[in-house]
Amino acid sequence: MAEKYNKLEKIGRAIIFTIFRPIIWFCEYFNISPNVLTSFGLLINIAATVIFIIGAEYGTRENLYYFGWGGFTVLLGGVFDMLDGYIARKRNISTKFGALYDSVLDRYSELFMFFGIAFFLVSHSYFFTSVATFLALIGSVMVSYIRARAEGLKINCSVGFMQRPLRIIVIGFAAVFSGLYSVHVGQTFTLPFLEVEFEPITIFTISIIVVAIFANLTAIQRLYYSYKELTKN
Repeated sequence: MAEKYNKLEKIGRAIIFTIFRPIIWFCEYFNISPNVLTSFGLLINIAATVIFIIGAEYGTRENLYYFGWGGFTVLLGGVFDMLDGYIARKRNISTKFGALYDSVLDRYSELFMFFGIAFFLVSHSYFFTSVATFLALIGSVMVSYIRARAEGLKINCSVGFMQRPLRIIVIGFAAVFSGLYSVHVGQTFTLPFLEVEFEPITIFTISIIVVAIFANLTAIQRLYYSYKELTKN
């Protein structure tokens, strides 16, 4: 599964870099630092948080319009999170501080994102989904923390399936689809094999449960991998 994910990730990155080639050209032409892109990515994620909060204050439980736009903004922020590293490697200007700066701002971006989502869900009384979101937050933080701690012990701990790019894609698209369905299709839907009505937020609920489960499993996998590396001698 990990090999398939790596292949899909490479294909996805290639598509994104092709689509956003004008931005890459612009940054190269004007010699824009990758750290500037990293900072801009954080600002976009903060904007996503603001959109989620606006949706909590002015939206309704039945209409996920703001939630969908928040998801789209999360995806846009994720693009800049990938572009900064790509440009740094392409221009051969990677630095240790740049790597640290990127990692720190990535954590801030993710935490802001989860805060905005949780704020929206709690405000509209989506209790179960808000709990799943908190569990996804725990897994996401631990995935990054274990890798950082392991690398401090000279272990290259990048194993695992639910890494940051995939988490952003799943969460962002799930929010977008929930918003689109809510606005353009209807307020509830019924699965063919179940006589139960589901709200559009169910699309996001299922996705965030997947992230919560596999992010925590990835954290455990990294911990076990580090254990084997530290005790194999």
